[in-house]
Parts: sequence; structure tokens; C-alpha cells
Amino acid sequence: MDGDALPCDVVIFGGGGAGLWLLDVLATRGVRAVLLEADHLGGGQTGCAQGIIHGGLKYTLNGVLSGSAKAIREMPHLWRECLAGRRCPKLTGTRVRAQHCSLWRTGSVKSRLGMLGARVGLRTRPQTVDRRDRPPALAACPGVVARIAEPVIDPVSFVTELARRHMDSILRIDSTHGLNMVVDDAGRVAAITLRPPDGGDPRVLAPANVVLVAGAGNARLATMAGVGHAGGQQQRPLHMIMMRGALPELNGHCVDGTRTRVTITSDTDSQGRTVWQVGGQIAEDGVDMEPDELVRHAAGEINAVLPGVNIGDVEWSTYRIDRAEATASGARPDDISVASENNVIVAWPTKLALVPRLAEQIVLELALPQATVATGHEPIFEGWPRPEITRPPWETETSWSADV
Repeated sequence: MDGDALPCDVVIFGGGGAGLWLLDVLATRGVRAVLLEADHLGGGQTGCAQGIIHGGLKYTLNGVLSGSAKAIREMPHLWRECLAGRRCPKLTGTRVRAQHCSLWRTGSVKSRLGMLGARVGLRTRPQTVDRRDRPPALAACPGVVARIAEPVIDPVSFVTELARRHMDSILRIDSTHGLNMVVDDAGRVAAITLRPPDGGDPRVLAPANVVLVAGAGNARLATMAGVGHAGGQQQRPLHMIMMRGALPELNGHCVDGTRTRVTITSDTDSQGRTVWQVGGQIAEDGVDMEPDELVRHAAGEINAVLPGVNIGDVEWSTYRIDRAEATASGARPDDISVASENNVIVAWPTKLALVPRLAEQIVLELALPQATVATGHEPIFEGWPRPEITRPPWETETSWSADV
């Protein structure tokens, strides 16, 4: 072993929501942890997420309390405790776009049945909203409009808060040309050699444990670490829609039978324009569509589910994102996935809302000694490059069009 290697309790690969949450939990326990990120912190799934802290609503539309609903139903309460500063990680600096999501339906019979199904076994159940209290965007919608206690956060501010708190323990790496793992005869990762992305002398980490929470990067990293989980992941694509212009604020789901026909969340861009991210079934259907075809399809869907909302002067764009998950034969996994081999843990949160549950399970797998007071540590490799924080997709997308 290199005599200059830096011993550390845990090396985390992946600077999305899962990695940053875990880093905060470990630091609070006095554990010496290092997080390695090859791109932007929050880049990929976290930064592109709509920010809804789901409580299981969309998984009970068929009237059955599914495995997914059971796994996620406590998450809104847990996140609210963190956002209020009553639980660690304290997220009082994370911007909350909305405290609740709206739930509405189309006029079809199966849509009405879906609304009934969305009441089964959840901690956060839909509550009917008086017509006078509806969000303006839903004023002309037929039938019941409900509210459900699923908060909507700004994922970028969430990443920013955790990253700035722990930047001394976060390193930017070149995962293609500047990373090497040494696996000993017992199959454990004994050393991780890093070369600075901007050139310079290599440095070595000597980890007691390695945690892979790098999304789609987990497969390659698992192979480098010599563990057998390299093939244990899948990627399910989405083709999301963005709209910007004179739009009303709206955060919620339109139910159509056992599916969420559209899920809309809203924010404000750097120019003061309202921006909608549109997902749900429409983003699933759009995977095989080109952007212009999806925009036309989306315009028809928005007109159908939001009568009375004028989208005539809106600009449109799309982006693609893959959801990296543990293998579930193409279907969405019900819960988090955590697999251990030797001193390596390979993990996937499945959804942003489940990040706390994932971190809790990883800590159990690590079996670290309990620390009552955070001891504090010197900055890891002082002077080493640190990754930048991602920006929202509507701030980086350059292709916008008003033509539908």
C-alpha cells in the first residue's frame, strides 16, 4: 500500500441526491467520508427531477396498496421534518416550490375510478378542494379537484445546500482516464488512485468501504471494483417536456384511470418566466417520438387536461433522461436497492423521494461504529478541483420553439 495513501472510512461515488444525502449523514456521525463526482453535482437524474416528494399516490390508482406505495408512503413526512430543520440532514436552505400537489381528473369514467383508488392505505391522502379555492389553472376542470400533501422542492437548491456544506470532502475526478481501483487478494478495494482532471500528481485513497450511487455509472464502477453487480441495473428512458411563458403556477397530477396522464411542476427561470416541467405518461409515450412530434402531442394533451389554460404563446422544449435502477426485468422497481459484496456497496434510490430510505439502509450495511459528535476533518486533498453544481434543465437547454 502506498505510504502516502489517505485512509478514509467511506468513499462515495456519485454526487447526486443519494450521494450527497449519505455524505451528510456520515459527516454528522463523525465518519471520514469522501465523495467523488465526474461531472456536475446533481447532474443527471437529480437535477432533471420534477422535485415531487411522492407519498405513494400514483401507485394506488388501481385501488391496491402496492409495494411501491408501502415503500414511499412515509417519505413526505420525513422530508418535511428535514425541510423544517427538525431532523438531519437539515434542509432549511432548500427551496420549497409548493407545500402540496393538486390532483385532478379528466371527464372519463376510468378517470373518476382512478381518483377513488388514490385513497388506499396512504399517510398522505387526497383532500377535496372547494371550487373557490382551486388553483387558477384548474378552475375550468370537470369534477373533483383534490390536494395531496406531497411537497415539491427545487432539486438544484437541495443539491446546492448539501454540496456547499461538505465541499471540502468532495472531489472532481476524471472517471475515464484518472481513476484506478486496486483490488486485493480478498476481493476488497484496497486503494483508489486519482489523477487530477486538470493535470498534476496522482493521489491515493485507502478506503475501508466503497459506496457506488452513481446512477448509470454504477455498472462500470462495479466492474472496476471487481464485484458481481455490474449487470444488475437497467435504464428506463423518459422524454420530458418543458414549457415557458405566461403560464399559471401549477404542481400536480392529472389522473386518468390507473395512470397519471400528466404530471406538471412549475418554477421561474432566470428571465422571470414561468416554466413548466411536464412528465407522467406523456413522458413515457414520448420516448419513441422526436422532439417536434412530442411537442405536438403534448400540446394536445395539455389542452385536453387543462381546459381554459391558454398555451398559445408558450415556447416549448424537451429533454431526455434515463432512470438508472436495479434490474426489475424492465419494470420499475418497488423500492430502493442495496447490494453488498466484500467492502463495496452498489445502490440505487429508484426515486428522489426515497433517498433518505436508501441512506439509512446503506448506513446499516456499513455497520460503522456509532459516533455521537461529529469530529470534523481537514479538507480532502486541499487544492484539488471541486465539481460545479448543476443548473436546471430549462437554463441549459438552448433549443426552444413557439411552433406547434
